[in-house]
Amino acid sequence: MRVIIATGGSGGHIYPALALADALRDKEDAKILFLGSKGRMEETEIPSHGYDFIGLKLQGMNGSIFAKLKSASLLTKNYFVCKKIIKNFKPDIVIGFGNYTSVSIILAAKHLHIPTMIHEQNSFVGKANKMLASKVDAVVGCYEENKNLSNKNIHILGNPRASQAKDIHKDRKFLREYDLDPTKKTAVIFMGSLGSESVNKVLAKACEMWESKNYQILLATGKKHFDEFPYKGSKNIKVLPYIDGLKAMAASDVAIIRAGATTASEVCVLGLCTIMIPSPYVPNNHQYYNALALVKKNAAILIEEKDLTVDKLVKQLDELMLNDDLRQSIGNNALLLGTPNATNDIIKLMKELVRK
Repeated sequence: MRVIIATGGSGGHIYPALALADALRDKEDAKILFLGSKGRMEETEIPSHGYDFIGLKLQGMNGSIFAKLKSASLLTKNYFVCKKIIKNFKPDIVIGFGNYTSVSIILAAKHLHIPTMIHEQNSFVGKANKMLASKVDAVVGCYEENKNLSNKNIHILGNPRASQAKDIHKDRKFLREYDLDPTKKTAVIFMGSLGSESVNKVLAKACEMWESKNYQILLATGKKHFDEFPYKGSKNIKVLPYIDGLKAMAASDVAIIRAGATTASEVCVLGLCTIMIPSPYVPNNHQYYNALALVKKNAAILIEEKDLTVDKLVKQLDELMLNDDLRQSIGNNALLLGTPNATNDIIKLMKELVRK
């Protein structure tokens, strides 16, 4: 199978696309070409995983009327570039993972009668995928809310990163790497790889209150904020610039996290109880809607950043750590939303589209 995958802009789009590509390469011996934006993280991240990459000049449709006109002009120009790419590569299918990178290549593939599919990672659908939904042969989503898209062929199959998370070894001995006790209840806290300056201010003060608790904390501040983080740790609380979030979550009882699409899919497969503090600084406030989708199923606790206080956070973590039934109930509800077979199910759908 020959596959073109368009993705970019953020890790939330890129890493699920890479997870699918890895499975296609390993299980199907697929030939894969990635398209993305020039000058964005995908231009270095995707080739570092061993994939061919073509960068296009793109910009979003936000801003002034002049910015929107320029964006439309670039999409039109890239449409013709993408037609040439398709004719040279001869894909069996073209897949878009969000971001405006997807628009030109999906439209070009459609007009050249190549099967097309888009993947939506978030509960709140992005502009590019909303634009493309009615034009593709199939839509893959991660939330029931994605069924509102204008396409009759919608499949809620989940995030390919969930399939990677299911294979993670749940080993509490991992905590020994940070001089923590594997037999003790543990909460892991991280706000993504970059961390959050605003949330860190609350966490630093909360750490002083957590010192006396009968559970332990593994906290990552983000590399950018580590030096300025005023609390430096104790026997019960380990403060680091960065941790392997997936391994740490697999070894913990509760996670305090953002609500990005990848992390949300991982905690569901792990069946982990979480307190989600969505980033309010992302497009369309999509992290809030990701968290809300879990909260509606009693599968997570939501605290909006505007409502976050030291007392509220400490009280909420206390309740989860001390109430085994509540913690396990939330984790079990999350597990019911997990999609451990997401990658295999997506590949199966791809083969069906190619055979048509």
